[in-house]
Amino acid sequence: MNEKEKLREFIWKEMEKRKIARFPGAANRIPNFVGSERAATNVRNLEMWKRAKIVAANPDFAQRPLREFALRDGKTLIMATPKLKNGYLLIKPENVKGREKYASTIKGAFVYGEKIAVHALPKPDLIITGCVAVDVRGNRLGKGGGYGDREISFFQKKFGKVPVITTVHEMQIVEDVPHEAHDTKVDIIVTPERVIEIHPHQFAAGTRG
Repeated sequence: MNEKEKLREFIWKEMEKRKIARFPGAANRIPNFVGSERAATNVRNLEMWKRAKIVAANPDFAQRPLREFALRDGKTLIMATPKLKNGYLLIKPENVKGREKYASTIKGAFVYGEKIAVHALPKPDLIITGCVAVDVRGNRLGKGGGYGDREISFFQKKFGKVPVITTVHEMQIVEDVPHEAHDTKVDIIVTPERVIEIHPHQFAAGTRG
């Protein structure tokens, strides 16, 4: 078991043991967590969020409240389908009035969203991603399939730098996430309690935050 796998197993087991994990459980997934709605509200209060017109988001349960807020706040939502098997769905807020909560679920997104070719996707103002663990240098650890990295990399290669936000429980923030040069990073970590903005210049080589 490599270092990334060890950290995933630790986080999953600890979240279950401490009853932080919520439906549908922690193991082998981006874990839904107690307080995910509060974390989403903290994102909603950010100026960056308020200015955004288009938001790209992962499909995991932990970030569902943020997808709902995007639609309620009149933002166009680009939602990655699970494991990117069906590419991306484009959900327009005017098409889901009164049904924002359902449209923010995977099932609802397939009902109200439009499958869109990657070359036709608009540039998002923000990218929302899920993590199993993250550190204060912005290194993220996904569930192991590489889909989060693919989603972030796709948009940033196509459009240039787009800010990346993740919502996690406090205990998912660790001292150091094992990472490689090709791994993507997040710019802002939001928990139910606080907002952490990553400033790369604070973490010069050989130093710790």
